[in-house]
Amino acid sequence: MASRTTRSSRHSIRWRERRRRSRICCCGFGSPRRRARPGSVTPWRASPRLKTRPKFSRGIGGTMRRSTGARISRSTTPMSSLFFSLDAMVAALFDCANRLFGIRMVLQPDIKVYHPDVKVYEVRETTSDGEDRLIGIFLHDNFARKFKQSGAWMSEFRTQTKNYASEAPLSQRVPIIINNNNFAKAKAGSPTLLSFTDAITLFHEFGHGLHGLLSDVGYQKVSGTSVLRDFVELPSQLFEHWLSVPEVLTKHARHVETEEPISEELLGKLKAALNFNKGFETVEYTSSALVDQSLHELKPANAEVCVDDLVVPIDVDITEFEKQGLERLQMPRGIVLRHRPAHFQHLFSTSGYAAAYYVYLWAEVLDADAFDAFVEQGDFFDQETAKRLRDNIYSRGNSEDPRELYRRFRGRDASIEPMLAKKGLL
Repeated sequence: MASRTTRSSRHSIRWRERRRRSRICCCGFGSPRRRARPGSVTPWRASPRLKTRPKFSRGIGGTMRRSTGARISRSTTPMSSLFFSLDAMVAALFDCANRLFGIRMVLQPDIKVYHPDVKVYEVRETTSDGEDRLIGIFLHDNFARKFKQSGAWMSEFRTQTKNYASEAPLSQRVPIIINNNNFAKAKAGSPTLLSFTDAITLFHEFGHGLHGLLSDVGYQKVSGTSVLRDFVELPSQLFEHWLSVPEVLTKHARHVETEEPISEELLGKLKAALNFNKGFETVEYTSSALVDQSLHELKPANAEVCVDDLVVPIDVDITEFEKQGLERLQMPRGIVLRHRPAHFQHLFSTSGYAAAYYVYLWAEVLDADAFDAFVEQGDFFDQETAKRLRDNIYSRGNSEDPRELYRRFRGRDASIEPMLAKKGLL
């Protein structure tokens, strides 16, 4: 994203207000699991991944025709994208959410919204006494367009709370959640196709959406995604795993022309590509996180003037500091820091990631270990495990200590081995 420093004061005020309203803007900004490297801290913590990832081409070329008459470019469309149409992947999202948590996404085409591309859904579930209950409103804004913020993010127009007037109708009390993406919209009559990483982004952001929709706490201040930074990526990164579940792919990842499911061979290549160079990426990321923490351990020479809310300059040769830090870490000569300290904007443009750049890797430890709970049951949609997941992770917000919530779900602390195995490092 381009720098915002040249905006007028009027735009700055609007930007700050919009940033305040937007709680989660991610898909793993800066995460080592992402192929694209982040360039700078962006408003709303929006991921640069969609900015840097090649989008589905709409160029000219040979075509093949579906039975519906839709024309698809043969020469410019990656083979794998033909199995990941946007409509099919949205259906996969909703199917997984239904099988895990029992919720249904009911399209509401008559609700007026700010752009015709946006789809609105009522989120409903059947209670134990048979009542069909509204639990939230979900908006899906999937396409790039002029003047739309780049990247992918989740926001909350209304956060969940139980602190409301009892006479207020249910439609005015439930959370209103939106997922924004920036996929290239196909021309009329053609399906919008996604890359495999686009599909991961779709699942990732919907994981954040579920975190807001399934929240069940007393107060807005601690509801939904209002959790500690090193816990907020767990619901989103965890939900990504269901994209690769064989029964989900067999049902939803089907060729847009032939309806054939994606082959094991092609899927294996896609997964192998995601793990390419993981050793290098993990080292360059982890070294940046460790240097970040070392920087924030520095003390000013005149320590007695360091008090709350007082910024005390520290005289440090940043180049020498980096050199000594890398020597201490025994950094391989063939790998450099992902972010050199002098332009490490995660840390210095705001305080949001100060001493906290590690959180993405920690979130990977949590999501891999959490998904293993389903693997161990031999059922990716095991209902008892899914209930613990909803009761302790997706619904509790920041109402309890996240460490205790995770222990309650998993029965123990997270283990690092599933994350290493997922990266192909074991």
